[in-house]
Amino acid sequence: MREAKAAQHRLSPDRFLPPETPLAMPKQSLWRKIEGSGERPTSPRHVFLRRAFVFVSTIAMTTVAANEMYQVLQVAGLTILEMVILALFIMLFAWIAFSFVSALVGFFATITRCDRSLGIDPASPLPVLKSRNALLLPTYNEPPHRVFSRLQAICESVAETGQLEKFEFFILSDTTDPDIWIVEEAAYLSLVQEVGAGRIFYRHRKRNTARKSGNISEWVTRFGGRYDHMIVLDADSLMAGDSIVRLAAAMERHPNVGLIQTLPVLVNGRTLFARLQQFAGRIYGPLIARGVAWWHGSESNYWGHNAIIRVKAFADQAGLPLLGGPRPFGGHILSHDFVEAALMRRAGWGVHLAPGFMGSFEECPPSLTDYAVRDRRWCQGNIQHLGVLPARGLHWVSRLHLLTGIGSYITSPLWLLFLLVGIFISLQAQFIRPEYFSERSLFPQWPAQDPVRARWVFFGTMAILLIPKVLGYLVLLRSPLERRSCGGALRAFVSVMVETLISGLIAPVMMLLQSRSILEIAMGRDSGWQPQRRDGGKLSVREYVRAYLWPTGLGLLLAACAYAVSFSLFLWMTPVVVGLLLAIPLAVWTASPRAGACVGSLGLLLTPEDTKPPKVLRRAGVLELSSGYRAPVEAITLLRTDAAVLMAHMAVVSENPVRPRGEYDVDRLVGIAKVEDSSNLEEAIELLTPREKYAVLNDGMVLKALLSKACS
Repeated sequence: MREAKAAQHRLSPDRFLPPETPLAMPKQSLWRKIEGSGERPTSPRHVFLRRAFVFVSTIAMTTVAANEMYQVLQVAGLTILEMVILALFIMLFAWIAFSFVSALVGFFATITRCDRSLGIDPASPLPVLKSRNALLLPTYNEPPHRVFSRLQAICESVAETGQLEKFEFFILSDTTDPDIWIVEEAAYLSLVQEVGAGRIFYRHRKRNTARKSGNISEWVTRFGGRYDHMIVLDADSLMAGDSIVRLAAAMERHPNVGLIQTLPVLVNGRTLFARLQQFAGRIYGPLIARGVAWWHGSESNYWGHNAIIRVKAFADQAGLPLLGGPRPFGGHILSHDFVEAALMRRAGWGVHLAPGFMGSFEECPPSLTDYAVRDRRWCQGNIQHLGVLPARGLHWVSRLHLLTGIGSYITSPLWLLFLLVGIFISLQAQFIRPEYFSERSLFPQWPAQDPVRARWVFFGTMAILLIPKVLGYLVLLRSPLERRSCGGALRAFVSVMVETLISGLIAPVMMLLQSRSILEIAMGRDSGWQPQRRDGGKLSVREYVRAYLWPTGLGLLLAACAYAVSFSLFLWMTPVVVGLLLAIPLAVWTASPRAGACVGSLGLLLTPEDTKPPKVLRRAGVLELSSGYRAPVEAITLLRTDAAVLMAHMAVVSENPVRPRGEYDVDRLVGIAKVEDSSNLEEAIELLTPREKYAVLNDGMVLKALLSKACS
């Protein structure tokens, strides 16, 4: 009897969550100007000169390229279509020139070691913290064994710093799958047994209003008053304890800083596609990140995870309003991170990127298909920012972040339009007879171009795209340790070539997928919110054909049009055409773990985290393999067979949920009817849909009635 009471106490709701310490988080107005305190002292001195250098360099490069393109097209005077081509070229070249300048700046910042982001020095002694910090790990229908293994690895890593008492850990579940939900509770109980109670907490939200931003804001309003800072992760994130402590210390040293964003390193790639993303992110990504951090200063951006945030500043300024109009443009802001950073900076808080900061990790989608699904959601969120751009009081760099996010998707249809107009001009020149004397003709001049200059423009543009990869490789060669970790200088060079080739073939397919996303959003189609697949899953050949047949068809059409003009044009179009024609086999091949393993066995596309993984990464992998909840488990069966999980679940759900008068939960009512009609538990489980089961699991009284069927 005494043991039963002790178990009940251990599993009571107060062991799932700490005492509530509410903190107000008012919704912000986008149209009420808030006076900040201007340039923050955490910005570099003369940051305006850095920004001037970046923009003047971009404009100068674009001006030279635009003049060269004009000389290519104006041989016999500009037609309307040639003017369209010129305008598109200027916009697109400015886009890649902007990235090139940032990468070039990042290269020099790296080799001169001038990156001293907020004084964070990984080689210095570990500082002693005074602040209270919370680590938040939101999850939505993710495999529980992975989520809880990562959190345990992080918790143990923080404990090794000797400052565990300064941190508390929260799993913030928005899970709607009933089977995953109950396994989460079981995994939480196991985790508490491993690391002890009172420092790791679990909260499940019945309704996932506003998705991740709503998940975080709900935590802030209930528990935020207890903490100085919060470290926000994603379900696939990992951070080393040493790094977490240094982040919190940087926030203590700089009271005017509201947010520090780290640069997560991609890890755990198994498929060829994931290895490509992982290698590119590790070799080229830091250059651009260091470059933009160099001129962003205290007006940097937030990517939604692997960042530390000052809780009070976030609560006061980052409450997101609803956007007007129907979805997909209106409603809750999907890409909330950009907007939260802009609102905090509007109020005068510094927002920083720390690109040289190590010990921050995340995973990437395992296949082109999974990447496209996630990208579609991001596309909708970024396009929503059109409604945020006119907001009053935003810093101009914050507006630039919003524009950059929008531009990262708008450029795809622009590239497609550039390609199609170019083909049309060539077809017109080949097959349409010019009418020199007709005033009404749309094309009164024969389109003519300078082929020699055209080649120079092409090769110059390709150089702008490829030089950042060369710079990334040169930086790699400077570090003997990282060079060896990537397979040595020769294998690393071959890896750069392989990544460039395959990514170049994939690029036209992504151009079409993103263009379709823009079209769907313009037509009012909402992307929804589906959990991200981490393993990729296996699609059938029919599914791959259905998904990528239309890019293949467009590739055939472009090839036919180019060949109809001339064989030389067909050769010029080869990089685009081949990528589209190979869309189906590329999608299948790059999604294969076997292909990824084969490339890895050759010593290609390796990263330092592959060959010598950090301790926290190794520990998370061991915990994941040893987890007791790797296989799917049916929720009600688990509750019936595990008394501890049942007791814990009944302690946190309402015995009889309160509902507003006249408001009815259809899933709950139908679930009750099915439970009453069932003759035994197995029949009830078979009859209940996932939504109905979820409603039943949220109602203690109905759940008891269901479990009593086991005795029938």
